[in-house]
Amino acid sequence: MSTAAPTPSTPDEDPRLARSRARLLDAATHLLAEGGIDAVTIDAVTRTAGIARATLYRHFGTGTELLAAAFERLLPPVAPAPAHGPLRERLLTLLTNQAHLIDHAPLQLTVLSWLGMSIAPTPSTPTQSDRPHLHTLRRRIIEQYRQPFDAVLTSDAAHNTLRPGTDTTTALAQLIGPLIFNRLVTGTPNDEQFCAHLVDNFLTSHTPPTHTGDR
Repeated sequence: MSTAAPTPSTPDEDPRLARSRARLLDAATHLLAEGGIDAVTIDAVTRTAGIARATLYRHFGTGTELLAAAFERLLPPVAPAPAHGPLRERLLTLLTNQAHLIDHAPLQLTVLSWLGMSIAPTPSTPTQSDRPHLHTLRRRIIEQYRQPFDAVLTSDAAHNTLRPGTDTTTALAQLIGPLIFNRLVTGTPNDEQFCAHLVDNFLTSHTPPTHTGDR
């Protein structure tokens, strides 16, 4: 679990507002780390922080916004994509790292599930300013958890190996989806052998057949 970072403030921000915001976020982060989502209530946060409810709503607008900001503080770091090596080995490294996070850092799975319920796909998508902390959290997850796979799947090695037009979003679902299903449904450990099986199946289905010549 990553250490909570200090809350940034703008040069023009009232120091008292910055301090009250930091105390609220510290309290929410502590409650989330110790007791999970259910522990982060408005009453619990304001009581722990010693801050009035009106001040909390001034900073965060809703309890959902406060929870999103707390989640962002606690997200575990994700290792960058391997820069070199065969495509299979690079994908396997990424997938085993992701599997370790899913199996041993349950907060990651919690935030993915919570975020999926908090931002439902609708025809009229809310603006970024509508729920800024929620959208910041979503953007950070995309950057941290998707970019390493995108870097590998759009590399020269991938272009030289995979079928033309291989969709990276579908690839992510095929590679990471089974890890989450295992954790939530089957309870089967996401060990290296299982990750290798996923990578090999993915490569088999997305690699053009090798032509050895006419018979």
